[in-house]
Amino acid sequence: MRCPYCGGLDTQVRDSRPTEDNTAIRRRRICPDCGGRFTTFERVQLRELMVLKRSGRRVPFDRDKLARSVDVALRKRPVDGERVERMLSGIVRQLESMGDSDITSETIGEMVMEGLKQLDDVAYVRFASVYRNFREAKDFENALAELSQEGEVKAEAEGPKDKPKAAGKTPPRSAE
Repeated sequence: MRCPYCGGLDTQVRDSRPTEDNTAIRRRRICPDCGGRFTTFERVQLRELMVLKRSGRRVPFDRDKLARSVDVALRKRPVDGERVERMLSGIVRQLESMGDSDITSETIGEMVMEGLKQLDDVAYVRFASVYRNFREAKDFENALAELSQEGEVKAEAEGPKDKPKAAGKTPPRSAE
């Protein structure tokens, strides 16, 4: 593995361990030339995925690019990194299991938006604003309306919530 600091080719593995979800191996490495330390991840790749861009170009799928775009949407948001990693791994597994090695960028974008919707509403709107190319405030209002409608549907599906009664208080009696 090439050292990202000095470009040396003879880096050494100091520690290897599986990630929490066992979908990758995390390796801590050190460069004997410059002493630089860095981490690499080894993941299973079922097939070589190609992304069909809107422009018609075909480019190799890049998990790191996907992770960077999700990180931008989640910047300064209180979301656990493990949850983000599980979401990304789930998206990649879905893409690999689709059976086709050519995936449209629209498919990937929709999967990311669904994943972000489950993680963080603000990150979802941030990603959607770039992905859907929001041009005016009305576009944001529509995205927020969509989120609130889905929240209401989810609340209805969960059923009514029983409100706990305050301790030591009796309900008021009706005058008959």
